[in-house]
Amino acid sequence: MSQAHELATHVRGQLARVIVGQQEVLDHLLLVLLVGGHALVEGVPGLAKTLAVKTLANIFQLKFQRVQCTPDLMPADVIGANVFNMATSSFALHRGPIFTDLLLVDEINRTPPRTQSALLEAMEERQVTIDGTSYELTPFFTVFSTQNPVEFEGTYPLPEAELDRFMAKVLVGYPEAAVEQSILTKYVQGFEADRPSTYGITSVTDAAGLDALRAAADDVRVEPQITAYITAIVRATREAASLTLGASPRAGVSLLKAARAAALLEGRDYVVPDDVKGLAPAVLRHRVNVAPELELEGVTADVALKAILDKVEVPTA
Repeated sequence: MSQAHELATHVRGQLARVIVGQQEVLDHLLLVLLVGGHALVEGVPGLAKTLAVKTLANIFQLKFQRVQCTPDLMPADVIGANVFNMATSSFALHRGPIFTDLLLVDEINRTPPRTQSALLEAMEERQVTIDGTSYELTPFFTVFSTQNPVEFEGTYPLPEAELDRFMAKVLVGYPEAAVEQSILTKYVQGFEADRPSTYGITSVTDAAGLDALRAAADDVRVEPQITAYITAIVRATREAASLTLGASPRAGVSLLKAARAAALLEGRDYVVPDDVKGLAPAVLRHRVNVAPELELEGVTADVALKAILDKVEVPTA
C-alpha cells in the first residue's frame, strides 16, 4: 500500500505541475482512471480540460485519441467500419478513434443521440460491435467527455442511460486570481499547451504501474457500516421530495469504487465516511433530476444532494 500511495502521490504531483490550482478536479479525474470508470467533465472553454486528460496519458504512457463532436458526426466516425478494399476484393476493418486507452469526447452534447449511443457498449463492456462482430477494447479504455454548460443551441441532452455510465461528473470552474496569474507566468517561462515537451513532466509509470494502482485500490478495506452508509445515501435520493429521479444501484457501486480510490490517494488502506461524503456530489449529481418547480427557484442537484447528505446518519465507528 505504501508503494502504491507513493506512486499515486508522484502522479498527483506531476499533474499539478501542468494544471495549476485545480487539485480537486485532477484528483477526481485520476480516481476515475484508477477504478476503470468514465468521467463527464463540464466547464466553459479554456479551462484546461483537454490538457488534463492529455497529461494523464503522458504520465502513464497511454494512447490518447480525441473526437470532436459535431451535429453531423456518425457512429462509424467514432467506432469505425468495414471498408471494401479494391485491391484485395475484400472488406477490411477501419478502426475508429475509440480503439485507444484514453478517449476524449469533446462537447459530447453537440452530437446527435444516435452517435452518443455508439459509446454505450464501449463504456459498459469495453467492446464495440461492427457488422455483427465484437472487438475488444483495451482494459485501460476510459472515456472523458466534455460539455459546455453555457451554450445550449444546437445541442442534444445526454439520455439517462448514458449519463448513468459515467462514474463522475466533474465540474471545472474559473481559477482564482492568484492561480490565473501563475498560469500566465508559466506561459512567460515557455509553457505551451500544444507542446508536451514544455510541460516539464516525466512519464511516472506505465500501464503496468496503472494496473498496480488499480489492484491497490481494490484491496482498500470497506467495513459493513460504510457500505450501509452508501446504500442509505443512494436510497435517500429516491425518496427525496426535491428529486424526481433518484440514483441507480450502479451509482452505489461507483461511489464505493471512488471512495476506495480516494482512500488510496490519501495513503489509507480503509475507507472512512468522509471519503464517501466528499465524493457523493460528483458521483450522484448527473444521476438525479431536481423537481421542476424547485429548479425554477434555482435549486441545483448539488444543493438537493447536500440536504440529503446532511440528513443521512454518518457512521461513527
